[in-house]
Amino acid sequence: MATRTEKDSMGNIEVPEDALWRAQTERARQNFQLSQLRFPTAFIHALAHVKAAAAMANVEANIITSAQGKAITAAAQKVIDGAVNHAFPLDIFQTGSGTSTNMNMNEVIASLAQRDHNETLHPNDHVNASQSSNDVIPTTIQVSSAIAISRELLPALEHLKAVIDKKADTLTDTIKTGRTHLMDAMPLSMAQELQAWKAQIQHVQTALEQSLKQLLQLPQGGTAIGTGINAPEQFGHRFSHFLAQRTALEFQSAENLFAGIAGQELNLLVSGHLNALAAVFMKISNDLRWMNSGPLAGLGEISLKALQPGSSIMPGKVNPVIPEAVAMVAAQVAGHHQTISVAAQQGNFQLNVMLPVVAYNQLQSIELLTNAARAMADQAIADFTVNHQRIEQALTRNPILVTALNREIGYNKAAEIAKQAYKQQRPIIDVAEEMTELSREQLAHLLDPKNLI
Repeated sequence: MATRTEKDSMGNIEVPEDALWRAQTERARQNFQLSQLRFPTAFIHALAHVKAAAAMANVEANIITSAQGKAITAAAQKVIDGAVNHAFPLDIFQTGSGTSTNMNMNEVIASLAQRDHNETLHPNDHVNASQSSNDVIPTTIQVSSAIAISRELLPALEHLKAVIDKKADTLTDTIKTGRTHLMDAMPLSMAQELQAWKAQIQHVQTALEQSLKQLLQLPQGGTAIGTGINAPEQFGHRFSHFLAQRTALEFQSAENLFAGIAGQELNLLVSGHLNALAAVFMKISNDLRWMNSGPLAGLGEISLKALQPGSSIMPGKVNPVIPEAVAMVAAQVAGHHQTISVAAQQGNFQLNVMLPVVAYNQLQSIELLTNAARAMADQAIADFTVNHQRIEQALTRNPILVTALNREIGYNKAAEIAKQAYKQQRPIIDVAEEMTELSREQLAHLLDPKNLI
C-alpha cells in the first residue's frame, strides 16, 4: 500500500496515501484492533454537526476567521451527506474518552478543507478550537441519540400505535378467552387486548419524550473537565444556538457542565426506557406467537401472514418469523442496556471513560427498536386474520365464565360447577343449569361474554 508521512506531537508515522485521516487517527487505527465494531453512521454525522456548530460559535467569538469557519462547516456537511463514511475506520474499543474518534473527525475535516477549499487548518488549533474530546464526545452521544429518537424512533412508535388502532377497530365485536398464568381466565374483546398493547407502548413513549428534554441539555463548552478552560465565555450557549439551527432540535447549554462530562446517567436513563420498550415488544411478540400457535395443536386464534417457508425438512410449515425477530431485538436491547449500565458506572472523578461503548450500544438499541416497531406493525399486526370459529368454540367451553355467577350462587358453588364442566368437557351453561336453580334465560344473560367485557 502506498503511504505518505504524517507528523504529530509523537513524531512521524506512515499513513495510507489516499486517506483523509492523519497521524493521530493512524496511530489509533494500529493500536485498537479489538473488534470489527465501528461508530454508527448516526454518531459520525452528529459529530460533524457538532464540529460545524463549534466552528460557527468560534467565528462569532473571533477565535477563528470567517474563511476557516466556512471551510470547516463545508467539510462537516460533506461528512453529514455521507460522502466520506469510509474515512472513519476506528474501533469502538479505544480510549475511553473517544479522543481517537474526535481527532479522526478533526483530521478528516482539516484534510477536506485543504483539498476542497485550499484552506490550511490545524486539526487541534482550528477544527478542535474551544473544544476537548471530553465534552465533544458526551455531547455527540446526546445529540446523536436525540436526533435518532426524535426523527426515527418516536415516528415509528406513532406508526405502530396507529396500525394497532386501525386493527383494533375491526375487532371490537371479537370476544375471546382471556388468559392469566397462561390459563383460561375471564373474556375480553380482541380490541381490548390490542389497545392494552398500545397503552404499554404509550407508557414508554411518554417517558422517552421526557428523557429527550434532558438529552437536549449539552455539556459542550466544559472542555476538559467542566471549567470551560480554553473556551470563550458563553461558548456553550453560542454552540447550542447554532446546533439548534442546524438540527431543528432545541439544544441548550447544560446548567452544570461538569456533570455531563463526569457521568452518563442521562444516557443510562434513556437506555432504561429503551429497555422498557424492548420488554413491551417482547410481550407483544409473544402474544402474537401464542395466538398464532398451531394451526391445529395450538391456540390458533389468529393467522399471521405467511412470509416464508418455515422449515427445511417439514413441507408446508410456516412460522411467526416477524414476532421471533422482534423478540430477538428485545433480547439484544436488554444486553445493550446491561452494557450501558456498567459503562455508566465508570465515571471516575471528572470523566467517564467508557463513552464509545455507551454511544455504540445506545444508537444500536434505538435503530433496532425503530425497525422492529415498523416491522411488527406492517408485517404482523396490520394483516393478521382472526379464526372466529376457533375463538368462539374455546369461549363457550371456558369454565372460568362461572365467575360471573359468584354473586348469585357464591364462590364455592361456582368452583364446583367449573370443575364439573371442565371434567365433563361441557359448556358451563349446561352444567350450571343442572346444578343451580337459575333459569336457562338467567344463565344465558349472566354468562353472555358480551356482558362480561
